Amino acid sequence: MFRALFLMLILLAGLIAGPYLVGKQGYVLIQTQANNYELSIVSLVVLFVIGMAIVYGIEWLVTRFLRLSNNTYSWFSRRKRLKAQKQTLEGLMRMNEGDYSKAEKLIGKNAKHSDEPILNFIKAAEAAQQRGDEFAANKYLMEATELAGSDNLLVELARTRILLQQNKLPAARSSVDSLLELAPKNAEVLKLAVEIYKKSKAFAALDNIIEQVEGLYPDAEYTALVQEMEDGLLDEKMNEEGADGLLAWWHEQSRKRRNDNYVRIGLIQRLIDCNDHENAYELTLETFKKVEGNKALSGALYAQITRLQPMDSTKLIKLLEKRANSSAEEAECCINRALGYLHVRQGDFVKASDAFKKVLANKSEMKQYDATMAAYVFEQIGDLVTAKQVRDEMLKSAMAIKEADETVEQTTAL
Repeated sequence: MFRALFLMLILLAGLIAGPYLVGKQGYVLIQTQANNYELSIVSLVVLFVIGMAIVYGIEWLVTRFLRLSNNTYSWFSRRKRLKAQKQTLEGLMRMNEGDYSKAEKLIGKNAKHSDEPILNFIKAAEAAQQRGDEFAANKYLMEATELAGSDNLLVELARTRILLQQNKLPAARSSVDSLLELAPKNAEVLKLAVEIYKKSKAFAALDNIIEQVEGLYPDAEYTALVQEMEDGLLDEKMNEEGADGLLAWWHEQSRKRRNDNYVRIGLIQRLIDCNDHENAYELTLETFKKVEGNKALSGALYAQITRLQPMDSTKLIKLLEKRANSSAEEAECCINRALGYLHVRQGDFVKASDAFKKVLANKSEMKQYDATMAAYVFEQIGDLVTAKQVRDEMLKSAMAIKEADETVEQTTAL
């Protein structure tokens, strides 16, 4: 607009000044090596205006052409982006439906033209892995890495998850260790580390991060995770170093763990498995009063007491007898069972028979092996009638269970 106005002003000035300069205008000489050109001032102005108009016209045509090319490019780019967005949404729907082959094609086809190409490549890799194509999954991850760089948390998380799905535990373990260095407080990294450490039975590594994941799980789930880890640590020490290794490991633990009664009972169980009954007995005496009032832990401890074979169990027997007098009926059955086994191993079959009579009286709390041990005890004291009755009842119970199982099988078959 300004250029057109400029040209019009020059022409207007020429029209006004032209008549005034007639007869007085002189001339303009343009001399070259071969020719001389003489022009009036008015002619020079007109030529100048025409030249400027030609230059501006050429500039307008070039600009128009470039703008047209840019608009064309923008139109194609917008079309590809909209198409990629549409295919991505459709691919995610197919992925939720379980059609991973179609989902991979839709998400990965125009991934580079989508709004978030890295996410597209990651989703395409997950879809490829779900249909079992590890090569395609790795290819998509490589493309995502090229766009995001090697230290991108999102890509590395996806890579580690896929390694876990491929059951490549050593590689997944190495990858998640690197992620923990890159983002040690990231919730997704911590959860993934827990899953990998559990699956690879790396309980020592899990122990290093267990406090950091406390708020990431519900209380019951977190407690179960801690107990699984502690059982794993105990089993690892027992299998590698036996009773001596277990005791050395125990003395190195923090006060918090040494006061954890679940770990104490687990240690007692494994010391008994290692045939170290004396150390297991001493630890049982220490733990006995600490689990009072906790039904689950008390029951677990009583179950281990039935396995104990110390040289002298007098102290523990006195503790059990004292607690039996003040316990509820269901707990009393567990205590009497433990007492019965301790008396048997002490050779006191009379007291053992009294304890097993109380156990047999509580049918709902009886264990499968109680009747067998009770019959053996009654035989040892010469009470053959009672022993026969116990064996008969045990046989009837076994037959009833067998008939019930056969009925269930027949019903299922029908």
